[in-house]
Formats: sequence, C-alpha cells, structure tokens
Amino acid sequence: MRFSRKISPDAKPKQNFVTKKRLGEDEINFDKLRSYRLDRVKKELEKNNLEACILFDPVNVRYALDTTNMSVYNMHNLTRYCFIPINGPIILYEYFNCEKLSNHLNLISEVRPAITWDYFSNGDQAGVQLEKWISEIKDLSNSYFKSKKLAIDVINAPAVTALNKSGIKVVDGKLILEQARVIKSPEELKCMKAAIDVAEIGVNKMREELKAGMTEDELWSILHKTNIEYGGEWIECRILSSGERTNPWMQESSNKVIQRGEMVSFDTDMVGPYGYCADISRAFVEGHKFNDEQKKLYLMAVEHINHNSRLIKPGVSFKEFTEKSWKLPGEYYGNRYSCMIHGIGLCDEWPQIKYPKDGGQREGYFEKNMTITVESYIGKVGGKEGVKLEQQYLVGENGLELMSLHPLEDFCLLYTSDAADDTPCVDLGGRR
Repeated sequence: MRFSRKISPDAKPKQNFVTKKRLGEDEINFDKLRSYRLDRVKKELEKNNLEACILFDPVNVRYALDTTNMSVYNMHNLTRYCFIPINGPIILYEYFNCEKLSNHLNLISEVRPAITWDYFSNGDQAGVQLEKWISEIKDLSNSYFKSKKLAIDVINAPAVTALNKSGIKVVDGKLILEQARVIKSPEELKCMKAAIDVAEIGVNKMREELKAGMTEDELWSILHKTNIEYGGEWIECRILSSGERTNPWMQESSNKVIQRGEMVSFDTDMVGPYGYCADISRAFVEGHKFNDEQKKLYLMAVEHINHNSRLIKPGVSFKEFTEKSWKLPGEYYGNRYSCMIHGIGLCDEWPQIKYPKDGGQREGYFEKNMTITVESYIGKVGGKEGVKLEQQYLVGENGLELMSLHPLEDFCLLYTSDAADDTPCVDLGGRR
C-alpha cells in the first residue's frame, strides 16, 4: 500500500518563530479567498459536463488550492499535481517528502506522494512509473469520474497516449481554469492591490536610482530585490532595455551600460505577494529630462492607453472594442506590441485581445470584476528608441478603475489625451 496522509480539518502548522506581516495581510480573509477560487473551478467543470480535473501547472494549483512548493521548478517538471472532482476528496500529489507543507490548508482532503514518470526523475524506469500513474488515475476514475473524461491542464505526450489506451479521454483543462480565473472576488482584489503596492515601491526605487554608468541588469535587480523583500515570488520575464535596445521591443535586460539621456523602458511582469501579478510598464529617461522625440513617443503611448481604456465597460464586446480601438500610425505598426489588452490575475490571463490584423476580434465581452491591463508600445520601425507603457485596471460598474497608481511624467499634465476630450493625462496617474 502506498503512503498517503489525510489532513485533519484542525491541522495547523507549527510556528516557533516570529514572522513579519506582509502588505494587506490583515485585510484578507484567506478562507473566503480559497473557497471562492475552488468553487469557481468546480462550477467551470460542471458547465463543461466534466466530473474532475488534474492540474499540474503550479499557477493553476495555486489558484485552486492555494498550495505552493517550488513553483518555477514545477513549471518544467511534472512532479507535483492535484486531483479535483466535483464530488469527492481533493487530493494533492506532493513532491518527494514534502507532504507536511500543506498542513494549514483545509480544502485539501488528502496528500499523497506524486507519481512521476518523466525521464529526468526516473531514467529507464520512466515507463514503469507511467504505468503506476495510469493505474492511479483509473482508480480515481472508477470512483469520481465515471464518464472517463478528464480535464488536464499540462501533460506530456506519453501520458496522453497511455490514458487514451486505458479508455480515458483527455480534454483541455487550460480552458476550464482560464475561465474560472476571469472574475475576481473582493479578496483577490486585495491580494492584487498588495502586489501592485510592492511593484510600485520597486519602480519608485528604480526611478530614483537610475543613473548613467549602471547596467540594465543592475537597474532590473532593484525590482527583484524589492519583490522578495516584501514576500513576492518571481518575475515572469526580464523585459528592460535602454537606448537603442528599446526599439524594437521585447529585448531582455543585459550588461549594457545605460548612457546619459537614454530612454529606459520596462515591463514588471511581477508575481508578488499571495501569488498575484503586478503588470505595469513604465518608460524613464536617465536624468529625467525627455528630449522632444522622447516626449512625442511617450505622449503617443499615453494617448493610446487613454483612448482604449475609455472604450471598456461591462457588456462591451471584444469585437466592438477592437473595431473602435486606437489606430496605431503606419510607421509604428510593424513594431506593435503583441496585444492591446490582456487579463491579469495570478499571471497573464484570458482574454488576450490582439490588433485586428493579428486576429483581434475575439468572441466574448468585458464583464464586471474582470481585471485587465491596457498595453502600448510606441517605436517607429527603424527608429532609435521606443516607449512601453501599461496600466492595470479593474472593470467596474461604469468603466475601468485604475489599479496601478505609479505616476506618469510631469509633462503629461500639459496635454489632453484626446482632441475631443478635455480629460487630462492625469487620469493615468500624473507625477505630483
């Protein structure tokens, strides 16, 4: 018999040490947070006529059960997963000898050792291990998903083949989880606020410490350090560049030395406290004195975000938004960003709304309590520099509510964002 451990509802972790509270910790009801998210997963399963799912993606496991362990490692190793039926016990399959880490989580009914079958973990015994895993899934099927259909978010080809041979059909678990994660609860918004607060502490430090002679990597490290200091988790990318490396966009930070008067653009992509993502982009200039061309690029990016953000409110279709979205001038279009809008939560989430030529007219509608980011990259094809700006919003009752409050540059206050609208750029957070 394999070892497994059932969790007592009253189990609590031993704490013989002093801890420092994280931002927002006293305001968050974690029981409500966890119950809401697991309920969303089960409702999406039910909506799709499914009885159960298995989740490997650490972000999805975090969403469903709020349990974490070596998240980045487990993004590329199938060594930790969970089983969630609509009716039945929630089972966490934990990494070797780590069963005790989830003692404090009352939504998990049972913890079992993960059965791994990847080559790294098992070498020439991978096939034997896969047979054990299939046997385990068949046992679960006999009790908890007799339809023989199972949603799985991430899995490798040998396992899919083996499941099909055993009579179990695999369906896309990513769809289930992306839809579950779309609408945020009040507790999720508190978590997200804490993450944004931490990101903005880091961004402020970056702005203050930016100086000629430091490398892009040195500047970028300030955000990493701040995130870890405040209980954050990781950063998805390292998109920061300076000077001519800002055009075209998407270059990651390097050992390039920042020069006087150069543009520095970056995208935080920061998974902060409680696992929630703070995703804002800013563009600074070394010395903080923008030349005329840098101002022009910056103000175009502000206009882009202002225009698109005003289009969005509950009930607006993605198709309508795409048709009315700001038109990027032709000489800039070839360097356009990959999307105009994307959802945000524990990381980048559904929906992703692209430019019209890239398939931007997607089915769906903006809904109240979605959280999204509005993106802009402005850099002329063949130009010297580029500006990346991005703001994070809550879709409120009557429109977007700004969540990212780090201010934009002072000179934005001198301009209106739209010739037909007298609302100044300060609605995106003017530097005061």
